Amino acid sequence: MSPRLVFWVPAAIRLALLLAGIGGVWYAFGLLPALAAGVAAMMVLLFVQLQYLYLLSSWLEDPASARLPDGWGAWADIFSRLYRLRRQDEKHQAELTEWLARFRQAMSLLPDGVVIMDDVLFLEWCNTAAEQHLGLELGRDKGMRITNLIRSPIFMDYIILGRYEQPLTLNLRDRKLIVQIIPFENRRQILVTHDATESERIEMMRRDFIANASHELRTPLTVINGFLEIAGAQPNLDVQTRLSHLRLMAEQGKRMQNLVEDMLTLTRLESVEYPLRPEHVPVASLLEQIRQEAEALSSGRHAISLSVEGPDIQGGIDELRSAFGNLVSNAVRYTPEHGRIDIVWRLHEGAPQFLVRDTGIGIRPEHIARLTERFYRVDKGRSRETQGTGLGLAIVKHVLLRHDAVLSIESVPDKGSTFTVTFPARLVIDSGMRAAAA
Repeated sequence: MSPRLVFWVPAAIRLALLLAGIGGVWYAFGLLPALAAGVAAMMVLLFVQLQYLYLLSSWLEDPASARLPDGWGAWADIFSRLYRLRRQDEKHQAELTEWLARFRQAMSLLPDGVVIMDDVLFLEWCNTAAEQHLGLELGRDKGMRITNLIRSPIFMDYIILGRYEQPLTLNLRDRKLIVQIIPFENRRQILVTHDATESERIEMMRRDFIANASHELRTPLTVINGFLEIAGAQPNLDVQTRLSHLRLMAEQGKRMQNLVEDMLTLTRLESVEYPLRPEHVPVASLLEQIRQEAEALSSGRHAISLSVEGPDIQGGIDELRSAFGNLVSNAVRYTPEHGRIDIVWRLHEGAPQFLVRDTGIGIRPEHIARLTERFYRVDKGRSRETQGTGLGLAIVKHVLLRHDAVLSIESVPDKGSTFTVTFPARLVIDSGMRAAAA
């Protein structure tokens, strides 16, 4: 049945019943009572219609499906349709609200900043990354012009020129940002920010590493090639000179070999393809081997002591041997003759600690923070004399990172240094586990 018939047929039936009632009154009581009854019935119907119009008007001020009144007659059908429409609208609004919440949550988790602006650059919304990158605060800055919030002449020129097809590199708040504006809809624009600070730092480290490695390799190669040229140009050199040249070439070749091995070790430690495989580390025997190696390197020039009072731990034996060995060998190299070196393994406040204490030349405070950088040397001349590659403490840092350990350095120039490695307590192997392993 068509909507028109659905409305008019019940209305016609109700009108016919009303007229039939009035006709019955006319037949029973006469014309005047029938007219009075008809007028009263029309007044009642008019009041009912006005009442429902008032309820409809009140409901439209706050259209909620739960507040929709019940109706009578044609109003019942009208309110029923309004109820269905309102329920559908509420369902769509709930879906839109859910999608908007998901969108904002997804945008808030993006590492890149996203700022939504209108066509005249007034801030409408931004995510957490954008607040961090640009120093914005959505609750405070919403509705403000973005050029008043980002005060940078380079950014202002970018806005004025309007060449948005190319990104802008912006140094802001000690960050290097890649910024680009993307037109969005007719009256919206999106400002996207990417923090390139870490990428720039890694690229700089890569360039420095290549430059330093090339420089470190160039010196021994120059020495070896120079002696080879001399040998080729002067085949009649005396035996003593030739042996001296061969000895120097062997030393430089060993230096290159150590450098390459240390670089390969660093690459392996940084690679995700070589995860740490924890195993039982017998600390006492490991440190005894390192003490013996230190004695051999010292050749009796230092007093070296070893104290082991801590438990065994779980970790990578070869990696820890390399880290501990580097710390001890550095102490030997940078401690003058007749100096003292103490190697200590202990349990400190529930956490295992490894200490190397020496009476060496010490380190000035401004150098301590950079000691674990690749190829960083406090005294380049002394490092070359001691055959150091400049990568030992960088290897120590990466080994400790893989074991969640912390390195602290205390040093007084001309008096000595103490290198302390603190491991997490969870790496400790208790006596029961050691007995089972034995």
